[in-house]
Amino acid sequence: MTIRTRIFLVYLLLIGGGYVYLFTSILGAIRPRYLESMEATLIDTAAYLAAVADTHVRDDDTIDVEPLRRAFDAAVARPLDAQIYTFHKTAVDLRVYLTDAAGIVLYDSDDGHEVGRDYSRWNDVLLTLRGRYGARATRLDPEDESSLVIHVAAPIRRGERIVGVLSLGKPTANINALVAAVRTKVIVAGLLGGGLVIATGLAFSLWITTPVEKLTAYARAVRDGRPASLPKRFAGREVGELRRAFDEMRAALEGKAHVERYTQALAHEIKAPLAAIRGAAELLAEDASMPAPQRARFLQNLLTESARIQTIVERLLQLAAVEARRGLVDPAPIALRPLLEERLASLEPMLRARNISAALDAPEDATVVGERFLLDQAIGNLLQNALEFTPAGGSITLALRAASDGAVITVDDTGPGLPDYAVSRLFERFYSLPRPDSGAKSSGLGLSFVREVAHLHGGEIRLENHPAGGARATLTLANTPVV
Repeated sequence: MTIRTRIFLVYLLLIGGGYVYLFTSILGAIRPRYLESMEATLIDTAAYLAAVADTHVRDDDTIDVEPLRRAFDAAVARPLDAQIYTFHKTAVDLRVYLTDAAGIVLYDSDDGHEVGRDYSRWNDVLLTLRGRYGARATRLDPEDESSLVIHVAAPIRRGERIVGVLSLGKPTANINALVAAVRTKVIVAGLLGGGLVIATGLAFSLWITTPVEKLTAYARAVRDGRPASLPKRFAGREVGELRRAFDEMRAALEGKAHVERYTQALAHEIKAPLAAIRGAAELLAEDASMPAPQRARFLQNLLTESARIQTIVERLLQLAAVEARRGLVDPAPIALRPLLEERLASLEPMLRARNISAALDAPEDATVVGERFLLDQAIGNLLQNALEFTPAGGSITLALRAASDGAVITVDDTGPGLPDYAVSRLFERFYSLPRPDSGAKSSGLGLSFVREVAHLHGGEIRLENHPAGGARATLTLANTPVV
C-alpha cells in the first residue's frame, strides 16, 4: 500500500467518519424536530380552545358543547386552499374532542364517531384530569409509521376544578411530506459535501506525497545517470529541507563520481599513446645511428601520439564542463537556419576534397532559446561524424523541422550505417567505430558531448540506420517552444 493511499484512508477514517456521523445525525433529527415543533403549536392551540370552552361550563360543572360544536363544525366546513412549501393543503385535518371529568367523550369533530366512548385511559385525557401535561402519539395503523397522530390536551376548568378535557389530534402525514422534502435536500447536500470531502482528501494526499514522489524520481535519475532537475516547489519547510539535502547529496556524489570516472577514463585512454611515445623515445635514445627515414617515422609517431593525447584531454575537459552544468547560462533566442548554414560552410573545404555533396532543408524562421555556442559545437560533431563515415561521392543531408514544443534537426549520410553490435554503445565515452577509409578511430567523446548538450536544451539525441541506407542522427531541442 502506498503512502498516498494510507494518508487518504486515514483522512477518510477521521474526517469522513466524523462527516458521516454528523450527516446521519442531521438526517435522524429532522423528523423529531418537526414533530416537536408541531406539538408545541398544538399545545398553544389547545390552551386557547380550552380557555374558550371554559366560558361554556354550567353552574353544575357540566359543559355546554352545542356552541362549541357549531363553531368547530363551521371551521371544518370552511373552504381551504393553501400551498405550504412542497404540499397543497385543502382541508382541516385537526381533530378536536371534549370529555367530561370522567373522561367520557362529549364531542368529536370527526362526525361524532367517538361520542359516548370512555377515553379516561388515554394518556392525553388521563394525565390532564390529574392536573399534568397530557399527550399521546398513536398510530391508526400499528404497522404504518406514517399513520401516526399526535394528541395534545388541555384542561377545561370551572374555577380551580378540572371539569373536562379538550384534546387536539394532528396527523403527521403533512409533516412526513415536509420531512421527505427536507431529507431529499439534505441527502443531495450531503452527497455533494461527501464528494467535496473525498476530493479534499485526494488533494491533501497528493499535496503531501507529490513532493516525495518527485524527490524519488529525482533520486532514481541521479542513480541512473539521467539528466534531472530538482523540483522547485514543495509544501512545508521540512520537505524543502529534504530537497536541499538531496541537492547537496547529488552535488557531493556527482563530484566524487565525476573525479573518479574521468580519472579512470583519462588514465585508460592515454595509456596507449603514452606507451607509443615511450617506445619511440627509447628507440631513438638507444640507436643514435638510426637511419634518417626511420628516425623521421618515430618522430612523427611522437608528434601524432602527443597530439592524440592533447585532443583527448581537450575533448574530455569540454565534456566535463558540459556535464557539470545544471542548466543553460544566459539562454537567448537562436535562429537555427543561419547556424546550420555557417556549420555547413565551415566544412566546405573537406566536402570538396572528398567530392561529398551537402544539402540543407530548413525553414527560415525556426527559432529556439538556448546557448548558440553549445548548439554549434553539437551540430558540428554530428556533421563531422557524417563526413567521416560518408564515402567519396556520397552525400549529407542536414534538415530542420519546427515542432510545437521545440525543433528537430536530422543529419543523414550515405555511409555504411551502424552495425547492430554498436547501436547500444554509441554514447559511451571513448567508444568509437573505425572510419571506413582509414580504419582510424576518434576520441569517442563527441556523441557524449552532443547528448549532454541535448539534455541541457530539454531534448535528446538518437542515432539509427536510415531505411534508405546510411545513418541518421536526430537531435531534438525541446526545452522551449519554437518562437
